[in-house]
Amino acid sequence: MGKHVDTAMIMAAGKGTRMMPLTADRPKPLIEVGGVALLDHVLDHLRDAGVGRIVVNVHYRGDQVEQHLASSASDLDVRISDERALLRDTGGGLVQALPLISDDPFICVNADNWWTNAGENAISRLVDAWDDACMDVLMLLVPFETAYNTQGSGDFNMDEQGQLSRRQGDVAAEYVWTGIQMLSKRLIIDPPSDVFSTNVFWDRAIAEGRCRGIVHEGLWFDVGYPAAIAATEKRLAEAHGG
Repeated sequence: MGKHVDTAMIMAAGKGTRMMPLTADRPKPLIEVGGVALLDHVLDHLRDAGVGRIVVNVHYRGDQVEQHLASSASDLDVRISDERALLRDTGGGLVQALPLISDDPFICVNADNWWTNAGENAISRLVDAWDDACMDVLMLLVPFETAYNTQGSGDFNMDEQGQLSRRQGDVAAEYVWTGIQMLSKRLIIDPPSDVFSTNVFWDRAIAEGRCRGIVHEGLWFDVGYPAAIAATEKRLAEAHGG
């Protein structure tokens, strides 16, 4: 206990194609669940974990994201990583944002998921679990069977030491990645191009046995497509006795 990370990156630059038509006039991070924008939901969790510096990458309708942050995150030190000229995907986005990220390791959160905590803040749990001697990536995972609204077949399997491996073939993996992770800057090197996925970095870490995971204690929802919003709101209402 007692560990602290003060910097988080929020991935908010995507085009929101899966969320059409809701993203026709707004970026995906400003889509609401239960009256709260996805971006604000992430910010609330980061505040609760004591994170004060937020780096946000923007591309699609980036002006709207900036304007929203000016009002909803005025209490935080917000830095914009501008990808309006070139959408760089997640890995390229990390490379571009790196000069704005002061902490090592740092938190990285996708703005298209919704989660609740059962006990300790999930981001604080990641920080507490980080072991620099054996990790370059630490992911927050949920069991496949409780990954609400997921459309895939799971992402990772995990051994007794928390080391992750990729899903093999057509067999569903045990765990789904929540979109929440910690990363070491030492992994964000040698980019293959300007535009590429974080999978490049993850695969390096997996190959070296330095990609680990912990299991989320609470509910988690994929809210990356329109039908998932109502389904998420319904399940959250049930969970709160509604």
